[in-house]
Amino acid sequence: MESSFISNLDEWIKMQKNLLATLKDMEKQDKDLDRLDLILESRVAFQHMMRTIKAFDQWLQDPMVIRHMPKEMLEDVKRTSWQILRELLELDIRHTSEAKELITKLGKEGKLDPLIWSRPLFEEQQAQSSRRSTFTTM
Repeated sequence: MESSFISNLDEWIKMQKNLLATLKDMEKQDKDLDRLDLILESRVAFQHMMRTIKAFDQWLQDPMVIRHMPKEMLEDVKRTSWQILRELLELDIRHTSEAKELITKLGKEGKLDPLIWSRPLFEEQQAQSSRRSTFTTM
């Protein structure tokens, strides 16, 4: 079991190093990305992050890790994961706030794509504010 465990770790490290090298090479390329490229590259990044996070979560449930990983390594994982979480939350808040402002502005100007928005957003907001809110109980 030990040799297969070590072999799996070697493969994972090799795969992650190859991906990191690819990302560094892509960052060096001075290219003007269009909107689709930006979306695709962002989605690739999120997919790899989710995969790595899932693997890290499984790693931290592995008895081999739980039993043998030194506290210093666990402190590094905790500190770094919280830093990444903080940055992700800041990105999410910033992006969602900017998107909300943009959609609201475009809605007020009547510039939202009618194929996506069935009626003007500004009218929808006015209709919601004039209705009574419902109260839900559990």
